[in-house]
Amino acid sequence: MAPAPRPLSIGAVVHALADEFPELTISKVRFLETEGLLSPARTGSGYRQYAKADVDRLRWVLRMQRDRFWPLTAIREALEAADRGLDPAAAGRAAVPDPALDPDLPDDDGLLARGPLRISAGELAEATGLSAAEVTALGEHGLLRPHPDGSYRADDLRAATAAAGLARYGLEARHLRVVRAAADRESGLLEQATASLRGAGAAEARSEALRLVLALHAALVRGGLDAPS
Repeated sequence: MAPAPRPLSIGAVVHALADEFPELTISKVRFLETEGLLSPARTGSGYRQYAKADVDRLRWVLRMQRDRFWPLTAIREALEAADRGLDPAAAGRAAVPDPALDPDLPDDDGLLARGPLRISAGELAEATGLSAAEVTALGEHGLLRPHPDGSYRADDLRAATAAAGLARYGLEARHLRVVRAAADRESGLLEQATASLRGAGAAEARSEALRLVLALHAALVRGGLDAPS
């Protein structure tokens, strides 16, 4: 695995972006940081250290100012949305991303990296077409598990999307408790089987084990439906 690029000083960042933004100055970068749009790490002596993600974020901010004439307020809202894993929108209204999208693909601008998805119950309901009562019922029956801060994550969005589809076949949250129970048993089995994995390749091995369990589950469900009566 290639080592991560060394962080840059603020002067090096200005130099790295000079071809695209020749008027960029150290003062402008500091101003954007003061406005809360950038938050580089600092050394023990207080010097700024810009990682690649910080430089990409700055480049995105500068492009939005230059190409789309976004005010700082709209840029700040878009960045806050991206930090919550949402798709920033030009109108200042963040959109919950399609759960089927590959998280490894870049967004339309190709620069603004999104953080892990964190959405509210209202955003989850709007994204899936569920009512607030249906979202609550999914939580009560264990299909959704909000984090302590009350937010829902990507797996909750996927689960709610699937539950919304199954509702068209008359399956309500109370009917889907068996799926939750099966998933918990399978998760426990995987944790037991992979608990001893350590070192390089452990994460890849766990991912492969998860893929195999999901493939087995799908095959068994499909086989049960196709079995002769």
